[in-house]
Amino acid sequence: MSASTNTVHHKFGTFLGVYVPSILTILGLIMFLRFGWVVGNVGLIKTVIIVLLASTITFITGLSASAISTNFKVGIGGEYFMISRSLGLEPGGAIGIPLYLCRTLSVTFYSLGLAEAILILWPASWVDLPPYSIQLFAAVIIILVTALSGKSADLTLKLQIPILIIVALSIVALIVGVMLKGVHAPIMEATYTTAPKGFWFVFAVFFPAVTGFTAGIGMSGDLKNPQKSIPVGTLGAVISGAIIYLIVPVFLSITAALTLEELADPKGGITIWSRLAVFGPLIVYPAVWGAVLSSAFGSILGGPRILQSLSIDGLAPKFLAKLSKTGQPAVATWISGFIALLAVFIGGLNVIAQYVSVLFLTLYVAVNISAAVEKIIKSPSYRPRINIPWYVSIIGAIGAVVIMILINPIAFVFAFGLEAVILYYLFSKKLEQKWGDSAAGVWMSISRFALLKLNARRIHVRNWRPFMILFVKDIKYSVEIVKFASLLGQNSGVLTVSKLIKPDDHERLSKIKELNFTMKKELTKRGIEAFTEINIVDDFKKGMYSVAASHGIAGLKTNTVVFGWSLTQQGKKEELETIQEIAKLNKNILLLHFNKTISRKKDKRIDIWWGGLEANGDLMLMLSYLIRLNNDWLRTTINIFSIVDTEEEKRKSENQIQKSIFDARINANVNLFLRKNRKFITLLHKKSSEADLVFLGLKLRISDYDKTIQTIDHIIDGLKAVVFVQNNSMANDIPAIFNK
Repeated sequence: MSASTNTVHHKFGTFLGVYVPSILTILGLIMFLRFGWVVGNVGLIKTVIIVLLASTITFITGLSASAISTNFKVGIGGEYFMISRSLGLEPGGAIGIPLYLCRTLSVTFYSLGLAEAILILWPASWVDLPPYSIQLFAAVIIILVTALSGKSADLTLKLQIPILIIVALSIVALIVGVMLKGVHAPIMEATYTTAPKGFWFVFAVFFPAVTGFTAGIGMSGDLKNPQKSIPVGTLGAVISGAIIYLIVPVFLSITAALTLEELADPKGGITIWSRLAVFGPLIVYPAVWGAVLSSAFGSILGGPRILQSLSIDGLAPKFLAKLSKTGQPAVATWISGFIALLAVFIGGLNVIAQYVSVLFLTLYVAVNISAAVEKIIKSPSYRPRINIPWYVSIIGAIGAVVIMILINPIAFVFAFGLEAVILYYLFSKKLEQKWGDSAAGVWMSISRFALLKLNARRIHVRNWRPFMILFVKDIKYSVEIVKFASLLGQNSGVLTVSKLIKPDDHERLSKIKELNFTMKKELTKRGIEAFTEINIVDDFKKGMYSVAASHGIAGLKTNTVVFGWSLTQQGKKEELETIQEIAKLNKNILLLHFNKTISRKKDKRIDIWWGGLEANGDLMLMLSYLIRLNNDWLRTTINIFSIVDTEEEKRKSENQIQKSIFDARINANVNLFLRKNRKFITLLHKKSSEADLVFLGLKLRISDYDKTIQTIDHIIDGLKAVVFVQNNSMANDIPAIFNK
């Protein structure tokens, strides 16, 4: 971002920054075009019900937005900023990107509406209007509002003050005109003269009239005190808009100057107001033009700021966040104006308008859900100055969904479908988020609930899962080992990759968070799902023991410790000594070594060498089963080999192995060999040199470390990949995991 982003520019208060743009968008075109039609079709009582229902939904959404805005300082981007900081970057982007397009297209709609409203008064005696005159006039309006907002938000907002005065005068003129031209008893009964689809159809037509209250929220980054201005300005606009919308239908329902049929005429539009108001067209038409122009200003101010915020968060190119000398997102503004200009010539914008309205409503759903989720998870950081019960926000969200369906069911499906696609895409990008959100709080609440429930139950052997900790010096040099461990945990267990550092390693100590983030980044880059942690220990050997002993939480205590075979003689000895100590903790041990990268071919092969003296065979069989749950290992062949001294021993061992694989319900080929003075390692290399993975047992008690090291080195020399297994946690019960 350029240095201009640090330029101090004018900030706005509650009235000019939030209330004025919000109330002017509420008191917009629908009020002038459709209020008479609403009263003429449903009568005063049902009009009041419509206003109260619609205003209740917007008021609840305003409360939800106010609660969020008083919990933290809302930055650039208004609603997008609030949702992304609450629900997360990806949900925020899924809402923010369509919201930006909606605000940009709204500039086009309002400009076309203003052009049509002005040119309708073009005298027939003058020169005939050229083809596409409305589109050309709208293009001129778009260029003007874009230029003004790009140059100065201060000037743009101050221009709305006289517009607000004119709109207020038009409402007063209507009331005075009705009283001067005679009144009768109010129209109470609904006739549905020109609205045969009934009450909810009329409600859906009216509802967009009250949706403009978020216009001020879009200026969040330009406010002096958004935590104060957003709730006061937004709720003030909603309440005052509702009051006006309750007053106007009273006078429309009692006027004697128009018949019921004239009120209900859908073509009556602005003429209803101009016929009733004092000074008629002289005040009504400028008020309509001003209201539409104000809405265009609100959209061209809000849209670029959403784009600017998307850019800051990395969801749009960085140059779009660049500010002008006056503090305006100039590049984003001109790009938005260009998009609005192109949309002028699309055609069929009335149909698109319904889709835009529905997409706007998804924003209200998201705002309400954000506030509800923050309240439900009871995050300690959620301390809003305006507290509302979570179920109130949920009612607002449900109400918004119902309105979406009423307006256009197809648009409803399209809106959520579009946002779901964007959400999926953003999640697939694995974006880096630099703030906490309620999504993390949701998972923490679920985790807390699950852990408490798990802690209250006795963990049966049938519920056994591999909860592993893997000690590494550097993930880059232990990739194959980490990948293998993740195979075991991908579908059934949990893997934690731990790095140990000493207190005197001051350089690394000062960068613990950075080191941990680098570890996570390395795993993500390779598509590996695992936890990472850095532990500070005085001695590596004792540190591994203490970390392994205490690692885990509640019922999810670590039960398996994974090692990669060291490359140095001293390291190998220390590793075996550590394994001896950790074995006393009843932790399973996996000792891995890879001479070759595991093949990506589908038809893989696992060889299990079944010793039978200790209970390692059952664990090796279960680990093979877990590996085969992964897509790349589905077609793996499992071979079980064993060496015996006599035919009788062969028969007994075969029965034992067959029983184990029957209980496990795993297909495996069983091959037993008579020793006949053959060396085990020679036979191992002969039979398993081509296997993709070989499982072998690891002695529980080691007396001669040098001899054991020599034996292990000799074994791994002739194999592609080896896993030495030591079953210490459930010596006789592992097969129970397979039983019903």
